[in-house]
Amino acid sequence: MDEIIGFVSGFDGVLTFRPAEGDGSPEIAWGDTFFYYSADGTTPTEAQPFATIVTKNYPDDEVSRLDRPGAFRVNVAAGKEAFTQWTGHAPREAAITDADPGDDTVIAHPVYGTVGWLAVTNPGPQTGATIRELLHAAYERTRTRHERHRRR
Repeated sequence: MDEIIGFVSGFDGVLTFRPAEGDGSPEIAWGDTFFYYSADGTTPTEAQPFATIVTKNYPDDEVSRLDRPGAFRVNVAAGKEAFTQWTGHAPREAAITDADPGDDTVIAHPVYGTVGWLAVTNPGPQTGATIRELLHAAYERTRTRHERHRRR
């Protein structure tokens, strides 16, 4: 997990937010990590993160069994093309499932798959390079979108 945080935090203009007790964030988010593109280094008030790392089950999101010791899941706003490439169907066709996908496997995000998010629980040898590619592509899409809006 620390390796992935270091990798994404190294991208130019990335703001890495790690909620913790006392910072005003909701308790459920403590210990998780949120990646935003922020050229000026301030937390975007309206933007969504382009990737997250979660370390626990959330309500209605227990399929990855993040209650196991050391378990975490990397979530990436992959976009329609990458989502379709990895799942074989469009995001709007994503089905929420109760099946355990297992670790080190690229899957449709259990909750946000319908909007083009992919996820990997406990990335390892099978998905290490893939998750880095997906994270970099999500960063580039977000950065490009931000620059386009800024010029307007």
